[in-house]
Amino acid sequence: MTQFTVSRRAVLGGATSALLVPAAAHAATPARHYDEMTDVLIVGSGFAGMAAALAAAEKGVKVKVIEKMAFLGGNSSLSGGMMAVPGSSVQKAQGIEDSPEKLIADMTRIGQGLGNPELIRFVCEKASETFEWTRTSMGVEWNTHLTGKGGHSSARCMVTKQGTGQGILVPCSSKLKAMGVPLCTRTLLEKIFREEDGRVTGVQVREGWTFNKPESGTVKTIGVTRGVVLAFGGFGADVNYRKRLDPKLGEAFLTTNQPGATAEGLRQASRIGANVIQADWIQCLPSCSPVEKGMGLASHFATIAGSLYGVWVDSKTGSRFVDEFGDRKVCTDAILGVINRGGKALAISDQNGVDEMEVVRPGLTQKILKSGALRQFASLAELAEAYGIDRKSLDSTIARYNELLSAGRDADFGRRFDKRAKALGRAPFYVSEMSPKVHHCMGGVAVNVETAVLDVETDKPIPGLFAAGECVGGIHGAVRIGACAVMDCLVNGRQAGLSAAASPKA
Repeated sequence: MTQFTVSRRAVLGGATSALLVPAAAHAATPARHYDEMTDVLIVGSGFAGMAAALAAAEKGVKVKVIEKMAFLGGNSSLSGGMMAVPGSSVQKAQGIEDSPEKLIADMTRIGQGLGNPELIRFVCEKASETFEWTRTSMGVEWNTHLTGKGGHSSARCMVTKQGTGQGILVPCSSKLKAMGVPLCTRTLLEKIFREEDGRVTGVQVREGWTFNKPESGTVKTIGVTRGVVLAFGGFGADVNYRKRLDPKLGEAFLTTNQPGATAEGLRQASRIGANVIQADWIQCLPSCSPVEKGMGLASHFATIAGSLYGVWVDSKTGSRFVDEFGDRKVCTDAILGVINRGGKALAISDQNGVDEMEVVRPGLTQKILKSGALRQFASLAELAEAYGIDRKSLDSTIARYNELLSAGRDADFGRRFDKRAKALGRAPFYVSEMSPKVHHCMGGVAVNVETAVLDVETDKPIPGLFAAGECVGGIHGAVRIGACAVMDCLVNGRQAGLSAAASPKA
């Protein structure tokens, strides 16, 4: 097997983090025998992997998908299924003016200028085309009620009719199966093979692998004639890996990610010379409920009913404490401040806000109420008593909010008011408690706009290696805007599949 070692020169000159320094020297390797061959191998079965597989299969090449967990979808299986699409046909039909340029500006601003301008432009300009492709090729059905998320300057986000990421995964996996594409679960990527000439020619896997049993399964090698697409996602559930990058995010921090969101794929990419960038930019989802495990559902209440049509309140003061429509880092920091001062960060809405949420996500309210992550009160007085909030302070906060909404300008926090927002006051009232959880890794392997993975020493594409989705760095910068992950995964996943299928045959 090929081995790659870390040179002192590589450590000093090539990598952004000592933790992530990849091996740089390529040892001579004899001709390699593989147990099985395919044209394109996709590692990961989330949105990016599924899109890559379908795009490649549509070009007529032989495709295989491997997934280490016992279920398909990875973190995408937990997704709320919301995609940002600037300048879409749906916006145009509803008379909403928007453009890729506006989302480029939003992503650049919220990402604090750390996103690669070429990658941002590509994903924004290809979003509308890819959205139509999900309808015609994947068979995805979308709820065309447009909404916004914190950081977006326009109502450009749509949710699948199912209200979850399954609305994308299920039709796409059905299409792939009908095309004869193998979707292999419990298959762990163990090694990536890169040859003396620099080309990636295949991988070593463990078939029949069981999560948390490293030596389980049967070792097998899979060769590729065209390329490997890395779509294994982020590492938000890998506590040891993430806390080396950000010591604050240790065991005490819960995550929205599924247990398999770990770093072995990224370690392998690093080992064979892929440049890993911005890995210490790890995002928390601020609006999660401490009552629910994982991502849960209450975050949707907080970011729709609470941030678009209600208020976020500190239980100790009874006052608002942040722009509820702010980006995820701003909101996370503000909520942690409330918690650290001994208060509870509460998302509050009335019936009007819940009615609006039900248009976007039908049936969601009853599901969250049933889970206990959402509570309902007949009056503000009951709500205040339940959370120990000073009634006069809460009444003053609601009155002030209604005054600002009527004026059309949030002079206190600079929030952008939704055009459908109404004065708060229509009973019953709803509350969810918020506690941030590790959510999205903005860093990962460096790629070009064709999704080719870049070498740490040369900054040139590694032949035969492509990547898309959360395992890629340099797109979202310091902060990812909500609904842009689905856009990123589908746009770049599709491009990765096309690039791999068009790669010269080995």
